[in-house]
Amino acid sequence: MKDGWNKMTNEFLFTSKGKNDECYTHRYAVEPLLEFLPQFKDKIIWCPFDTEDGEFVKVFREYGYNVVNSHISTGQDFYLYEPEKWDVIISNPPFTGKAEIFKRAISFNKPFCLLMTLTWLNDRAPKLLFKNIGMQLLMFEDRMEFKNQNTDKAINFSSAYFCRDFLPSRIEIRNFKSINQRSLF
Repeated sequence: MKDGWNKMTNEFLFTSKGKNDECYTHRYAVEPLLEFLPQFKDKIIWCPFDTEDGEFVKVFREYGYNVVNSHISTGQDFYLYEPEKWDVIISNPPFTGKAEIFKRAISFNKPFCLLMTLTWLNDRAPKLLFKNIGMQLLMFEDRMEFKNQNTDKAINFSSAYFCRDFLPSRIEIRNFKSINQRSLF
């Protein structure tokens, strides 16, 4: 754990005003990442906001990637916990406390790929956080739908993967339909 991260915890955020933060990513929103993963074939992917049955963990393991996962529900708080070995972070973090989450991810000085709403780019925080790290975006032509733990209703956002040292260029744009219809390997 790095100094200063004890101020904010997932437990604090989990019980804060962001009651919709436990939203789950559909498989179709994880599969586009497979195109960019070959560079991490011999690396360890850390999914810090995911249970064993989360789509990130399931899809990456299905394609032969080495994955470690952690989740606040198992006592592995992102602000306090770090696996012994890992090389890249990939996950869908809570939208509440996003600036703190990205500060922590940046502090590791390793590649990451974190899903976030594109409306966050309207705020000052991402501009300051990403100014000197070479932020990359994987955007989609369509909105992304999420499963909410508290309701049967789907939630959708115009979302993107905010990345560092993950994509071949600063901005990549994909279409879910074309990705789902073609073979990735």
